[in-house]
Amino acid sequence: MMSLERSARLSVAPMMDWTDRHCRYMHRLMSKHTLLYTEMVTSPALVRGGARHLLRFDPSEQPVALQLGGSDPVELAKAAVMGAEEGYPEINLNCGCPSDRVQSGSFGAVLMEKPALVAECCRAMIDAQPSEVTVKCRIGVDDQNPAEILPEFLSQIIAAGVERVTIHARKAWLQGLSPKENRDVPPLDYDLVFEMKQLFPNLHISINGGVTSIEQAVELLDAGVDGVMIGRSAYHNPTDILQRADALIYGGELGPDPVDVVLQMRSYIEAHLADKSRGSGKLAHVTKHMMGLFAGRPGARQWRRHLSEHGHRDGANWAVVEDALAAMKQAAA
Repeated sequence: MMSLERSARLSVAPMMDWTDRHCRYMHRLMSKHTLLYTEMVTSPALVRGGARHLLRFDPSEQPVALQLGGSDPVELAKAAVMGAEEGYPEINLNCGCPSDRVQSGSFGAVLMEKPALVAECCRAMIDAQPSEVTVKCRIGVDDQNPAEILPEFLSQIIAAGVERVTIHARKAWLQGLSPKENRDVPPLDYDLVFEMKQLFPNLHISINGGVTSIEQAVELLDAGVDGVMIGRSAYHNPTDILQRADALIYGGELGPDPVDVVLQMRSYIEAHLADKSRGSGKLAHVTKHMMGLFAGRPGARQWRRHLSEHGHRDGANWAVVEDALAAMKQAAA
């Protein structure tokens, strides 16, 4: 298997309500090598809430990393142990999410103000289990000066034993901007991230924020960062990015055609529909992640419309997907 460090040349960002196990299974069909991330799972949910089912994944998703949210070193260490036991080769600490819910729990982007605590959390997670511990952060929050605080933040987590970090090249404004606005409104500062790579040459740095194409990812890698993380564009247009990732980033072959991806999803979908372990599986749990497979192609609207209208209905099964394919092909003819 390719090393995690090499897989991290391209990764799909952890995104709440989006990068669940169904989404990741499909993404892995499209790219063998891209590093995939779970949605953020909070350490209280795992340690106090017993929500270990949130760690479920299909072995074929590997390489896949678990992202944790939390700020209690002892609790995060226990959660990291659970993640390692479940088979995640990487445990990532979220220091970048700006949502109100995250702030009230004193984790996510607010941790940019507490580098010593982040270092303590990382050290506890590293000491507790064998999987690699990484961090995803912002360049700063609110009125912080990123050029001053980011080097200090990185120095502290490096001293704790972290060797790989993903930097979202925007500040997070914890006051005055919504989580959605925080993804777009604060200006990008790629130059600062490149400066951090020069300052810390042995730290594996992935850049995140504003990357919308695989060509842009290649340009950033060529410019000197070690990895590129793509979020919404990889979700909404997976064919353009993930189908081409193995060829353009890893020197491999193009991924399967999107129609082939749909057909390869059949056995997974049918297994999900038959899974009664946590209530009956619904077709829409899986197909909601398949909407963007044909983005920009003839008939894409009919594909999305058919899945949207029929995927959530009681008894919806594989036939809905076949009918959506037929509707798309008919519209494209």
